[in-house]
Amino acid sequence: MEIINVAIVGYGLSGRVFHGTIIRSVEGFKITKVVTTDLIKEKQAREDIKNVVVVHSIEDVIHDPNIHLVVICTPNISHVKTAEAAIRNKKHVIVEKPFTVTSAEAEHLMKLAQDYGVILSVYHNRRFDGDYKTVLKIIDSGTLGRLVELESHFDRFKNELKEEAWREKDLPGSGVLYDLGSHLIDQVVHKFGMPIEVYSDMATQRSGKVDDQFEVILYYKDLKVTLKSGSLVKEPLPRFILHGTNGSFVKFGLDVQEDALKAGHLPTDEFQDRIWGSEPEFLWGKLNTINEYKKIETLRGDYRTYYRNIYGAIQFGEPLLVEPKDGLNVIKVIEAAKESNRLKKRIEI
Repeated sequence: MEIINVAIVGYGLSGRVFHGTIIRSVEGFKITKVVTTDLIKEKQAREDIKNVVVVHSIEDVIHDPNIHLVVICTPNISHVKTAEAAIRNKKHVIVEKPFTVTSAEAEHLMKLAQDYGVILSVYHNRRFDGDYKTVLKIIDSGTLGRLVELESHFDRFKNELKEEAWREKDLPGSGVLYDLGSHLIDQVVHKFGMPIEVYSDMATQRSGKVDDQFEVILYYKDLKVTLKSGSLVKEPLPRFILHGTNGSFVKFGLDVQEDALKAGHLPTDEFQDRIWGSEPEFLWGKLNTINEYKKIETLRGDYRTYYRNIYGAIQFGEPLLVEPKDGLNVIKVIEAAKESNRLKKRIEI
């Protein structure tokens, strides 16, 4: 198997946990460089990745002929500049969500990648969550009849501000709508396409500088989708609520992969590979229809699917599961949501 040499730019939570660990678990990739100026993160990178070279500048990556793929895990405001530099040096690029701050920036990167003949993708890994895969299966089965309403939550309880965190600062691309909203929006647009209209109500509940709570409603012809996220949600709310003409489905609990990765587990040994992404029964969703009432076993999630597809796309020209256009569509919905919140009305999209 031909090896793809990878450079990770930024080694915070995203670079270390959501990319580094998964890349190391997928055959065909080798992380050879990490870019960070943080001494603590540099030490972590050296401990995590055998023989990795830690550099302090993107220039040490984009001019290295041995690097094939650049994974960008820097603050949102720097995505475009970093991706553009990598693309112009003919590197394949993965950008951590959100793709960009504006749709114009996303379109610019898409055109640039096309001109230079490189692969460009956005890390919308939550498409490979077990709960989302289960929801798709239920919808496609027709068990609920005609789906009329879907509600999706990504809540947390963080009652203290982290003043030093870039996500808490008044910068373009900061705030919970760009952060967690990107996940929720991508899942819905991936399944149903772009909405007809968008309505949004955003708030700053912790007296910070950026939004930390939102409710975004996406309107389709015969379907209403409500997306919500809050930073002061102590009691868990359902992750998914689905209502159809034949009944409802309710699911609590986030996909288990994030906690497993944070705990240091990797799907590399035989035992972990066998159970990876498996959810305990107490978190299974409940289906209540005119014909039955039962628990639905959650399908296994697997973020490795994303990187296996990236390998296939680079080496064999396979179609991308997450295209840059998907990242663009998410930003278009975010822009419409921000405009709706400003004007306090629905926005056509």
